[in-house]
Amino acid sequence: GSIEQDADVVLFVYREEYYLKNREPKLGTEEYVKWENEMNEARGKAECIVAKQRHGPTGTVSLAFHGEFTRFSDLAEEHHLPERFE
Repeated sequence: GSIEQDADVVLFVYREEYYLKNREPKLGTEEYVKWENEMNEARGKAECIVAKQRHGPTGTVSLAFHGEFTRFSDLAEEHHLPERFE
């Protein structure tokens, strides 16, 4: 459409948690345990897909999502955290 043609930037937000929440299986089943693990992995995370950027690169950016505030922030991934000292 013309919106995509006229836009300098087109972004899509994807949150796996949103879609997993709608597929919750019955409690106590094997599927529930698998679903719960997937939910724990997806909770609080989002992806911002830069589908078009007229003057820059496209790609996907991982973000932290704070649902109570509908807020996105930088996601500090485990492998990027400094070692902790005792």
